[in-house]
Amino acid sequence: MTSPTPETLDWLARLIAFDTTSRDTNLPLIDAVARHLRDLGLEPHLFPTPDGRKANLVVTIPDAAGGTTGGVMLSGHTDVVPTDGQRWTSDPYTLVERDGLLYGRGTSDMKGFNACVLAALPAMLAEPLREPIHVALSYD
Repeated sequence: MTSPTPETLDWLARLIAFDTTSRDTNLPLIDAVARHLRDLGLEPHLFPTPDGRKANLVVTIPDAAGGTTGGVMLSGHTDVVPTDGQRWTSDPYTLVERDGLLYGRGTSDMKGFNACVLAALPAMLAEPLREPIHVALSYD
């Protein structure tokens, strides 16, 4: 298996540090990702819940001709299940490497995937894409 890139590990640590327990807000994580996307020259679209406590985020990387329809959607959720009653040997909201494995709330479902996608965005932007790529981060 290939080791994660430093960029992926950085994103994973950042995403895990946000306590996005499903009963709570995901807005700090969504806001951080939206700022990063804007820094890359992309325009994220946010879809808040009626009460404004959570939001989905969608962003599109256009194809080489500027097209935004069709293509591929990379989608992951931002929420994690509660840690109540679970016995963690480390802080669940701090990425820890132990014996070659990474531990932290959401590492495998789905913050790990989200970190891979976010780390790959600069490479996606650098390529003349045949089809657009859409990224969606959701709640619940």
